[in-house]
Amino acid sequence: MSVRSERANRDEDAPRRLRALIVDDAEGMRAYLATLFEKRGFDVDTCDDGARALALLENGADPDLVLLDVMMPGTDGLAALARIRESWPEVPVLMVSVVGKAGTIVQAMQLGAADYLTKPFEEAELDAALDRLGLHSAPRADAKGGGKSAGQTVWVSSAMREIRAVIEQIGDTDVTVLIQGESGAGKEVVAREVHAVSTRATGPFVKVNCAALPTDLLESELFGYEKGAFTGANGRKQGKFEIASGGTIFLDEIGEMCPSLQAKLLQVLQDQEFTRLGGNREVRVDVRVVCATNRSLVGMVAAGDFREDLYFRLNVVAIDIPPLR
Repeated sequence: MSVRSERANRDEDAPRRLRALIVDDAEGMRAYLATLFEKRGFDVDTCDDGARALALLENGADPDLVLLDVMMPGTDGLAALARIRESWPEVPVLMVSVVGKAGTIVQAMQLGAADYLTKPFEEAELDAALDRLGLHSAPRADAKGGGKSAGQTVWVSSAMREIRAVIEQIGDTDVTVLIQGESGAGKEVVAREVHAVSTRATGPFVKVNCAALPTDLLESELFGYEKGAFTGANGRKQGKFEIASGGTIFLDEIGEMCPSLQAKLLQVLQDQEFTRLGGNREVRVDVRVVCATNRSLVGMVAAGDFREDLYFRLNVVAIDIPPLR
């Protein structure tokens, strides 16, 4: 095991930098990945197999993200992922591998991976994954820190203050919200604020990135599945809609959802019920839906790529975030 950077003694009130644990058996790849994360403001620890990663976590390592290679000798990435999700479920795991087979991706996501990259990947793909996970290069303040969080600083401009006013106006309603804006403009920050000022603030906020998963996996992720629904479905699993019941579900990149899932989402919006994959019993939920996209849904409707009835269901309150430039 090698540790790329030691935790420095910090003043209690100083902001804590994000920290990544990189696990890859190839020394050159570990060094390259560490450099990418350090450029993005992370402190970085590295090790060369799953067993050592688990030992680090058991001994008190506190990463904000684990980047885990799939193919490693000894305890491989999938085995390590299963242990991490069981013992440290709050730590997001980003899987990385040269293996781009759909089955491997599906298995990793079913085991609880937060996202998946296939090597070689572009830096922009890593940035997009970090953005989906809400992990950015700016130093993060601890609960004890005195720095402003992104949720405080994003509302500085007049345009964002107007958006904040709209959010407060709909705070005591359950209307569906459609957030539109460029990638990186702060759509998730706005979605979390919609939840935070609502009557559901004490309930769960569950994010699903519709662009990150293949269609079949996205369906099971959203709606769950019954035992025997597909190979490897050894028991019933709740979907994100059930997990979000009593709170808010945030469907990011809704424009990437395929037509068959659009139809099922429309049913949930209309009836607040659905069936799990492989099931025939209706499951009722109480969920507020907030969606985001960087695409023009109006244009997609005109082109026949997005259901018009679903668009009108989603577009009850529209929030357009101005570009950063």
